[in-house]
Amino acid sequence: MTPKQADVVVVGAGPVGLAVAAGLRLHGHSVVVVDRQAEGSNTSRASVIHARTLEMLERIGVTKRLVELGLELQDFAIRDGDRRLVPVSFRDLPTDYPFTLMIPQWQTEQILLERLEELGGTVLRPYAAVGLTQSAAGAEVTLDSGDVIKAQYVVAADGMNSTIRELAGLKMPGNTLQLSFSLVDVRVEGLPAEEVSLSFATAGLLVIAPLPDGSFRLVASVDEAPEHPDAEYAQRLLTARGPKKNSPKVTEVIWGSRFRIHERVADTYRDGRVLLAGDAAHTHSPAGGQGMNLGLRDAITLADALSTALSQGNESDLDAYSTNSRAEAIRVVGLAHRLTRLANVPRPVRPLRNAVLGLAGKLRKTQAGLAKQLAGFPDR
Repeated sequence: MTPKQADVVVVGAGPVGLAVAAGLRLHGHSVVVVDRQAEGSNTSRASVIHARTLEMLERIGVTKRLVELGLELQDFAIRDGDRRLVPVSFRDLPTDYPFTLMIPQWQTEQILLERLEELGGTVLRPYAAVGLTQSAAGAEVTLDSGDVIKAQYVVAADGMNSTIRELAGLKMPGNTLQLSFSLVDVRVEGLPAEEVSLSFATAGLLVIAPLPDGSFRLVASVDEAPEHPDAEYAQRLLTARGPKKNSPKVTEVIWGSRFRIHERVADTYRDGRVLLAGDAAHTHSPAGGQGMNLGLRDAITLADALSTALSQGNESDLDAYSTNSRAEAIRVVGLAHRLTRLANVPRPVRPLRNAVLGLAGKLRKTQAGLAKQLAGFPDR
């Protein structure tokens, strides 16, 4: 039976929605999570969790489990084939987590769901939110089943094409880059698994990221990405843009997809009793692996702010969340944009770009600055 009332309704049960809900349950508040999908994600999609995000996830008690199941990598590099242009080490970061953690999104979601259930929460599936009203006294969410749930607040964690954001009348302006991207999870022989690399090859961009099960994530900008990339296609990408040493060979494609990049940030994260989080509030290039991290940090901050509003009747933290989280999103979108544009300069300019990067990459300031930007604390 669908609950008729809760302190908060969270629409969307991806990592962001689950983290918000777990945070609210930890504070002792009632929460209803609804999701239109019949089951959670079973593909990897986002696969990186950075240091600051791991720090914040300690608040809901999931960091230890994530680290146990993930792959710790202390090195990142911008490369041109076998040549390191900008080496970046996370070893000296001022944190208890001096690494980037590789873990597939489905596993992150599973850990967050288990934590939510430990705290007495659950996810209602498959239910789509189709209506929203709000007043000074509260809000009501109407589901496609006809059920109506009353709440004090509603969290839109339902992705880039958020229904709740649209129903609330909130705008998320921006643009779509004229770039096509291919994503392929593969098994490869002869490829080192000690770092995440961003290859700035003359042939084009290629991200190579090891995953905990021994497979690799390849992400490439291409003229037109295939819907279902095969091993031959992945091999061509790796041969043209990846390392030459050991002649890496693709032996299997596990999963693949394609996408285009949208750079958008909502004008505001709050309209009365409706709050935006995650991709419902911002979306950008995957360069630097920032998207899910930014959303998870939204979630933890928002859960705390909602708890203050529910417990004390003070909404100032909700306004601060809207202002500060939006400012951080603009910073992250800018970083991802710069990395993406740098990776996709016109082909004749790429050798010069790499020569300049090779010189800049020798500077300790460049290496340390990029490490902090990626980790999520540029000013620490």
